[in-house]
Amino acid sequence: MADFQINKGIGRTVEFKGLKAQYLFIFAGGLLGLFIAIVILYMIGINQYVCLTLGLISGGILIWKTFALNNKYGAHGLMKVSARKKHPQYISRHYTVLSLINFQNQSR
Repeated sequence: MADFQINKGIGRTVEFKGLKAQYLFIFAGGLLGLFIAIVILYMIGINQYVCLTLGLISGGILIWKTFALNNKYGAHGLMKVSARKKHPQYISRHYTVLSLINFQNQSR
């Protein structure tokens, strides 16, 4: 009989070096986009030291900001913040009562 290891991480969020859930994808996508941008700048003919400096500074800011968001909001907090921004503070109605009554009479 073959022995198989049991995966004990079922149902847990993905984590790498402390980055959890969507922050890991933001981090990886940001680094990939930064790499492509630096390669394009180098191919255009910009000095390699400028490209290297820009890449290091941008990469450092990306790493710092991603870990700061991870520590501030947690695994699902960033999605909650974005959902809260899309939710209206109040519901307004610009109709008078009389216009609502007339609208109901016209639809019949």
